[in-house]
Formats: sequence, C-alpha cells, structure tokens
Amino acid sequence: MVDVRTKIINFILIVIGILSAGLGLKGFLVPNRFIDGGVTGTSMLLYEITGFRLSILILLINTPFVIIGYRQIGKKFSIHSAIAIAALAIVIFTFPYPEITTDKLLGAIFGGCFLGLGIGLAMRGGAVLDGTEVVAILTSRKIGITVGDFIFVFNVVLFSTAAFFLGIEKALYSMLTYFAASRMVDFIIHGIEEYNGITIVSEKSSAIRRAILENLGRGVTIFVGRSGRDEVERDILFCVVTRYEIPKIKQTIEEIDARAFVTVQQISDISGGLIRSPLSRVFQSVHESMAPNFTSNENKRDS
Repeated sequence: MVDVRTKIINFILIVIGILSAGLGLKGFLVPNRFIDGGVTGTSMLLYEITGFRLSILILLINTPFVIIGYRQIGKKFSIHSAIAIAALAIVIFTFPYPEITTDKLLGAIFGGCFLGLGIGLAMRGGAVLDGTEVVAILTSRKIGITVGDFIFVFNVVLFSTAAFFLGIEKALYSMLTYFAASRMVDFIIHGIEEYNGITIVSEKSSAIRRAILENLGRGVTIFVGRSGRDEVERDILFCVVTRYEIPKIKQTIEEIDARAFVTVQQISDISGGLIRSPLSRVFQSVHESMAPNFTSNENKRDS
C-alpha cells in the first residue's frame, strides 16, 4: 500500500513538473528569446539559431544522455526520465501556453522559476527533464572533476556561445534565468529547512547529549572515537538540526563546555526519524539513483 502511494505521489510530482517546465519555456523564455543552462539551454539555443522545433530538439538532444543513464545509472531511473522528457516534448508541442509577458526582467526571473520548479519536482518524482546531471556524473567519474565544476564549465561555454549568436544582453538575461532556475531547484530538492549535521567532540559529551535530547528535542547518535593526541577514548556526538536551530544548539554546547570542538556540515537529504515535517515527507520520495542517502541506520533510529 505504501509503495503504491509513493508511486502515485511520484507520478503527480512528475506531471506537475512537466506542466510547470512547459509554462516556464513557452510562457516566459521562448517569447523573450532567453535560454537556460544545460541540455535544455542547448536545445533552446539551437532553436533560436536554426528555427527547428524546440520540442523535437529537447527530445533528440536528451536521448543520448538517457541511453547512457540506462547503462550506467539504472533501468528504472532511465525509463522514468525518458517518459518524462518525451512528455515534456509533447506538452511543448501541443499545449497552448499563453505568452505571459515580454518584459525582459520578468521573463528571465519567472521563466527560470517555473522551469526550475518543474525540474525540481520531476527529480522529486524520480526522473530528470534535463540530461546535464547524467553526463556530469559520468564525466566526473572519468576525469575526476566534481559534478558542479563540470556543469559550471558546460554553462560557461553555452552562455558564451549564446552571447555570440543572440547578443550579450540576451546572454546576460539568460544567465539570470539559469540562476533563478538553479535556486528554485535547490529550494524544491532541499526544502525550506536546509538540514545540517552537527558533530560534537567534548569531554562533557554526556551533559551535552542530555541537553540536546531534553531541552532541544533532537535525537543524538553516539560514535566512539579516540583523541589523535593521546588516544584517549571518548564519545563523539552527531545530530541533525535545521539551520534555524544552529545558533541555539551552539549556545547550549558553549554553556556546558566552551572548549568543545563543533563542526557543522550541510546535508543534502535525510529520511526516517521524526525530524521531517509532514509537508517535507510528502516531497521526500526521491529515487535512490538520483540522491543516495548518506544517513546511517543508527542515526535514522535515534534522530
């Protein structure tokens, strides 16, 4: 029953994502001749240069990346992505989206927001509408650069080409579109809360653990470690909090042990436990091929 419900939610997210991406493209970006980054932006640039149908270009250019994803990432993920991209192409070709605005600033910002919303929701449903991430993951494995660095270099080349063919002004607006789309994708994927993991090393770990559990209401996982200087065994605490709770938890730690060693790192995604709100849990079902869960089983039980 849970599996069926998850599939239905994923399907709804992908459908809404496709419709939103179509609105961003046809309602805002295409009328203003702006492009996005990645494979979608490449398709839009070729559309502006050649006049070939955008829907067909999106389908053709994404197809090789879906095939590569099928071989390297997973069958289920690739099938979902292929269907989603094909559906986006059909929607762009057939759906009568109105031209919302020809104002350049509004077109760049809201076009990027609706497109980013669509891409983010599709990723939440276990598919992609843009093959850039697939080729970035595979390239990073081959030549040893990060996914972010590859996407950055790819988009620098793309927007430089756009400046040559479309003009510098449109390229600059297109960069604004890409920024808006990227921020919206991050918002959809990571949510409002932006969870962070806090690691605490202290000689007073028991008192800190009790304070976090009783006063802050957060779960704590205990790891046993050794000091690198004298190899004294001590407990290492780990807990997951929202970014809004970081100052409060740091203050609590400082009141107990001002010399405690504390590190904070951003967490892309979490699952299980009691930390997520009901709204967040609705949007939590990301396919495992897209976002591996790095949270330990022990932390899932305790957090």
